[in-house]
Amino acid sequence: MKIQCVIVDDEQPARDELRYLLSRYDDVQVTGEADSAGKAVSLIKKITPDLVFLDIQMPGKNGFDVIAELAGHTPMPLFVFATAYDNYAVKAFEESAVDYIMKPFSEKRLDITLGRIRNLLIEEPKESGDLQTTLQELLNKMGTPRETVKVSVEKNGRIQLLAPQEIVFCSCESNGICIHTHDEVFTMYGIATMDKLAEHLAGAPFFRTHRAVLVNLDCIREFSPWFNGKYNLIMNDSKSTELTVSRTRVKAFKQRLGI
Repeated sequence: MKIQCVIVDDEQPARDELRYLLSRYDDVQVTGEADSAGKAVSLIKKITPDLVFLDIQMPGKNGFDVIAELAGHTPMPLFVFATAYDNYAVKAFEESAVDYIMKPFSEKRLDITLGRIRNLLIEEPKESGDLQTTLQELLNKMGTPRETVKVSVEKNGRIQLLAPQEIVFCSCESNGICIHTHDEVFTMYGIATMDKLAEHLAGAPFFRTHRAVLVNLDCIREFSPWFNGKYNLIMNDSKSTELTVSRTRVKAFKQRLGI
């Protein structure tokens, strides 16, 4: 029996690399690929694969959104997550009936993963309901640390801790990252790059409108199409700050908002 699998990743090189590695296994067949959460859900429902290699961090909806949207679908495939999450998250994966692989992909780790998948599919097949419960437990575990995320900022020589919901948007400036709340601006403390800040806030409703700006989607007052395919945002801070969504990120922005 061949294991029918789907690869979900927004980056073509990552999909190509994993497809190549999987081609070494006679009992594995890649039957489809998707580059977004929405396409992944549609594809999985259509072809009902045995296994899905699922990237966690994608523009717009992420890998966990895929699991949530498949709730109640039968048969539910097994999932292998591509992750760069911390040790807490890895522990949650290890305790569940799914598996994970770290990027960049390791052939040795892939061997171990596929061995486990074979056992689950052939020697220890799980009922769809059991897998649904396991995946929900995983989502709950992944949600726990996100609730306590804080952002460290500096003002007048003192360090303050902000909750994500207090932040309207973040911007890269010449003096570092600035954190904008409703009526104040702080200097980021302890995180030097926007990539790291975006990763730190991965569980909160933030979106990169372009490389230098990260916005809180809950703090957008209104938005409208702008010139050259861009979007213009008006935030709900005291200054009604206007920000731009770059043309290349408009599609992901609309997907994130479900429009």
